[in-house]
Amino acid sequence: MTDDNTSTAGADDLALDPWGSTTVSDYRKLFEEFGIEAFEDVLDEVPAPHYLMRRAIIFGHRDYRRVASAMRNDEPFAALSGFMPTGDPHIGHKMVFDEIIWHQQQGGDAYALIADLEAHSARGLDWDEIDEHAKDYLLSLLALGFDAEAGELYRQSTNRELQDLAFELGIEANFSEFEAIYGFGGDTDVSHMQSVVTQMADILYPQLDEPKPTVIPVGPDQDPHVRFARDLAERTRYFKVTEAFASVAFDDDERPLVRAAYDARGEYAEDADQPRCTEAADWLEAGPEAAAGFDAETVDAVVQKLENAGMEPLRPRIRFFDRQATDEAFEALIGEIAGEKRVFDGHVDAFDMEMETAEDLALAVEVDHGGYGFVPPSSVYHRFMTGLTGGKMSSSIPASHISLLDDPEDGYDKVKSATTGGRETAEKQRELGGEADECPVYELYAYLLAGDDDGLAEDVYSECVNGERLCGGCKEQAAELMQEFLEDHQKKREEAREVLADLDIELDAAGSRA
Repeated sequence: MTDDNTSTAGADDLALDPWGSTTVSDYRKLFEEFGIEAFEDVLDEVPAPHYLMRRAIIFGHRDYRRVASAMRNDEPFAALSGFMPTGDPHIGHKMVFDEIIWHQQQGGDAYALIADLEAHSARGLDWDEIDEHAKDYLLSLLALGFDAEAGELYRQSTNRELQDLAFELGIEANFSEFEAIYGFGGDTDVSHMQSVVTQMADILYPQLDEPKPTVIPVGPDQDPHVRFARDLAERTRYFKVTEAFASVAFDDDERPLVRAAYDARGEYAEDADQPRCTEAADWLEAGPEAAAGFDAETVDAVVQKLENAGMEPLRPRIRFFDRQATDEAFEALIGEIAGEKRVFDGHVDAFDMEMETAEDLALAVEVDHGGYGFVPPSSVYHRFMTGLTGGKMSSSIPASHISLLDDPEDGYDKVKSATTGGRETAEKQRELGGEADECPVYELYAYLLAGDDDGLAEDVYSECVNGERLCGGCKEQAAELMQEFLEDHQKKREEAREVLADLDIELDAAGSRA
């Protein structure tokens, strides 16, 4: 979940590692392998989308429709991301700063944290280093427009409420999951494992006051954290709400097939108003079109369960499972369900209720009776920036990145020295066009220098690939824009020092540990 200095670009490995140098050569593979959805599918639902969204730099999401809906309807939502202070903040981090600030400007509660516990345990940084870098991250965030009065900034190590939440979430996690998700083994130190649970608490922290959709902007290497946090959010809930059709339970893969069988009841049921489970089983076993698209194992499992239910009517209902509710909360839920219902040991079925209404009811009862009511967190994923020298952008390779603390003239020189996607000669460039999609300098325009001006980004791209723009002039323009950006940003950083000094955030953790 934290954004550190190891983000890289290009590569061919899909083993997502939050602490390694994960790279992705084909972002489309993430859709298939990890269930990340294409952001373009939800773009039209976002009011006034940020240019990172419009330019497909934010390329994927998990469950962002919840956030977009809250944004459109002026309902509560939040955005949070963390920063591991292992070096200077650079232009790659600016993307995440911008995403947090944009969500805040759209009306969301904004949270930014310094992942100092993670930096100390996973990277081995001492507290003096962490303190210095933490201050630099916060100054850049404030200089870029984060509203500290409306939002919240904190350090993991000094937030007791966060640490208490991490302790509670740790009850729901186990070592086998750390092995499967992160590859931890017998030589993994306990503090590193503890830092993971702390990050899970970070992700859910915005919902401590009230449950609400929350988006975590990250690179795809941080997706394991998001998935684990979504699992933990579900495990802490008092109730699980699902669609059901009979006394037997169907799993998530099976319910769509049962729904298809119910919808087709007119084709096979003696009484379409009261189809029987055995009738649906016989119909599915005969191989109707409804079973197309489902694997044979799922079809066989559904048929077996329907046969076991016998002559019981196949009838849709909403099922509330008691996961870990108190007796008082479960009784309160039963009392709140209007219309026909049936109460069982461990669950209750409601026959006159829509799914959305049921989910809202379960959430309200849980919160009223002391539960967290966490909404599974959403996420958006941005592409990694290519280093100016090609390959990865790394703080350990100064020429590969531009620090937000770089002297503006040094920033100018780095851009002028950057690798490009140009051809070997100007003649070939005019004839064949440049390769903007492989050019770190074009990325500077798209990710940062063009700002909200889509026209500039589009002109640079089209002029490059059409051979109208040569690399020398393109780099000169980019270098001048970078120098102007750094001059302006560093002026605003100085202005932000007074704001930071007035905030209730510990900036000298090393001193407190002396």
